[in-house]
Amino acid sequence: MVANVIEVEGLTKRYGDVLAVDGIGFVAEAGATVGLLGGNGAGKTTTIAMLLGLLLPTSGSIRVLGHDMLRDRFAALARMNFSSPYVSLPHRLTVRENLRVYGHLYNVRDTGARIAELTRELDLEPLLDRPAGQLSAGQKTRVALAKSLINRPELLLLDEPTASLDPDTGDLVRTWLERYRAETGCAILLASHNMAEVERLCSHVLMLKQGRVVDRGSPPDLLARYGRDDMEQVFLDIARDRRTSREPEPAA
Repeated sequence: MVANVIEVEGLTKRYGDVLAVDGIGFVAEAGATVGLLGGNGAGKTTTIAMLLGLLLPTSGSIRVLGHDMLRDRFAALARMNFSSPYVSLPHRLTVRENLRVYGHLYNVRDTGARIAELTRELDLEPLLDRPAGQLSAGQKTRVALAKSLINRPELLLLDEPTASLDPDTGDLVRTWLERYRAETGCAILLASHNMAEVERLCSHVLMLKQGRVVDRGSPPDLLARYGRDDMEQVFLDIARDRRTSREPEPAA
């Protein structure tokens, strides 16, 4: 695996007069989790879509696992995966059938054994023979995560991976992601509105607003910079254009 799994420079996406992503740049190293944070419309989903090759950037460059995504994206796509509870799997297929299809799409060796492994680790046994369209929101989230891990990716792009999960299941998923990252050196790009999740998983955070990176750093660095106790308060400071650094204590 290359040292820098993601390398983005000057990434811009414009829709007519709307600048959805405005010249952002960042690096994600192997074994790191980078948080992509911001309010609705900040540019997170557009950025992920460009990383996946689903959208062409207006300008800028993207390298994933050493491959230029504008010229050689299929070589990178085989080694990465994506999960979002907001992207539905085919409703008529059972969970097992869905996972088998994606296993074949990614040329996974012994797809059945890999499905069995994920079934044990993510507690999917009761769901395997149920149509995907009949699952609850939380169940769909777990299945989407299993789908994203079917090819043992070196890069995971996660959009709200624990949305709709109860606290216990959400904790199990985060623990599993931490273990998978530690065991494989996988890099993770995480878009999340769960700030406790961000503090737990992320080594570096990009704060997006109106398509621009307005601040960045590790969660402890950002907490110290804004003089806050948790990342939710930092998020609100940035979203509401409040102070941009720790204000001095008032004179006695």
